Amino acid sequence: EPVASMVTSFSLCAGLNIPAFACGSFASAGATMNGQNCCKDGQNCGPTRNLAANHNPVAAAVTSQRHQIVGKNRGEESLTKSGRAFSSTAPQINNKTYLWARYNEMKRLVHDLIPPGVCSLLNPSTIYANNEVNLEEVDIYGFDYDYTLALYSSALDEMIYNKAREFLVQHYKYPEGISKYDYIPNFATRGLHYDIQKGLLMKIDAFHYIQLGTVYRGLKPVPDDEVMKLYGGSNHVPLHQVSGFYGKGPKMKQFMDVFSIPEMTLLAAANDYFISNDIEYDPVHLYKDVSDAIGMVHIKGYMYKWIMQDLEKYILRGDETYAVLHRLASHGKKLFLITNSPFSFVDKGMKYMVGKEWRDFFDVVIVQADKPHFFNDCVKPFRRLDSNGDLQWDRIKSLDKGQIYKQGNLVDFLKLTGWRGSKVFYFGDHLYSDLADLMLRHGWRTGAIVPELEVETKVVNTEQYAQSLTWLQALTGLLERMQMYRDPESKKVLQEWLKEREELRAVTKNLFNPHFGSIFRTCHNPTYFSRRLCRFSDLYMASISCLLNYDLSYTFYPRRTPLQHEAPLWMDQLCTGCMKTPFLEEMAHIR
Repeated sequence: EPVASMVTSFSLCAGLNIPAFACGSFASAGATMNGQNCCKDGQNCGPTRNLAANHNPVAAAVTSQRHQIVGKNRGEESLTKSGRAFSSTAPQINNKTYLWARYNEMKRLVHDLIPPGVCSLLNPSTIYANNEVNLEEVDIYGFDYDYTLALYSSALDEMIYNKAREFLVQHYKYPEGISKYDYIPNFATRGLHYDIQKGLLMKIDAFHYIQLGTVYRGLKPVPDDEVMKLYGGSNHVPLHQVSGFYGKGPKMKQFMDVFSIPEMTLLAAANDYFISNDIEYDPVHLYKDVSDAIGMVHIKGYMYKWIMQDLEKYILRGDETYAVLHRLASHGKKLFLITNSPFSFVDKGMKYMVGKEWRDFFDVVIVQADKPHFFNDCVKPFRRLDSNGDLQWDRIKSLDKGQIYKQGNLVDFLKLTGWRGSKVFYFGDHLYSDLADLMLRHGWRTGAIVPELEVETKVVNTEQYAQSLTWLQALTGLLERMQMYRDPESKKVLQEWLKEREELRAVTKNLFNPHFGSIFRTCHNPTYFSRRLCRFSDLYMASISCLLNYDLSYTFYPRRTPLQHEAPLWMDQLCTGCMKTPFLEEMAHIR
């Protein structure tokens, strides 16, 4: 059930006044006690769950439906303790009939749970908090340029792909047949891993497990059993052994920026050509050559030339960038820019978006900074550029407004500006190159720009997604609760439920991307991308224009995410009543 971490179950929880993320496995359908908490031997502990029902009609409907279930099943589930044994006081019924009755009751409950309008609750302009941030304490705002101040249209991806494919064939002498592979929009997603030695593109979760069904060799999926064989009988990948902190190999590469989409697509296309034509090749050489070909598009300036020649075609929502900078500057905030792009390119784009006097907004402008090295070493000194963009030879003793600086390093930046700690907020799209070192080493506030949020939010806002995810979680809860029924007929029922669960997972995955699903979730775990997003960013948003929706003294509060041991606070308890954990009472004597 891939779903963005910021919105997982939010639509279901919003109407119930409980924390986001609280909807995991909510429909376990355990024994209920007419709205009371369940205690040992069936005693009532207090009417805590009716609180939600008293404050909104959704919870009231849930409570009403729950009472109907209770009235029907109380006799069936009353258990009397006799030593360590249990016996039902209700007439014995066929287990298969009982399981399907619980299934149908839960389906009705889920249908009544989703209120009208719930599918439009999420606003794509929302800023999501991983950490508490008070903007009133922020005095200095810093920005990356590409995909932060300047957002680009998807037409750029195809241009990069086509030129890199041309380099691969003409410069690296790859087979002409690769030229027949056109760009495939929306094939790859950001955050995927690539096994350099095996030539496999895949999605990995926060626990380093490959999500089966998302492994591709070329343009074709690899069967699950083959994936298991390739990785020694497990779908776990020891990333700490095969990939460094910045996800750059030597054996496994993680593609973390938006510019990497064309590279992944070209890798898949080239692999597919060799495999389809039964041509022997070395995947390691292919990876290096495709990487170099993509790099040549940037190094030789093709991408910069395309954008500068048609700013209107490639740059999106420039007026919003102007509005953000103007608002911050007018409130007395200091602004700075640190980008890897060259000055001529940045200057033309900023003049288009902000105006000829764009540099008046910024106290410090640094170009060709060579991030992430800018943030994690102190080798390169700052150099000043003159008005023509030519390098000057003078020693840099201060970073002055109106000047343009090249290269440099963060150690000198901190010495020359005195801008330290949480009063500095830096925004960028690359979790490693832009944000990781600033968060971990220097205590700056960090904001991740995740353009994919707009599309994923639209998916989460659909009725199909809300219904599929709600029932998926309900069915998971039923499986968890009913697994103690182990007679042959019951096992067949549970197997049918497991099959339906897998089908629901596929449906929800395909709503985002038919090949790899959401960039934020695997079936149930956050992706490795999500893990890094939460670790390296205080806030994340679709674009910097989201700042326009908040006052500059606004405090962002992260939602309390229930941990597994906090299960009584979760949605399954609120909706279906306090349930007895299987075998818990049988283990009571151990205590």
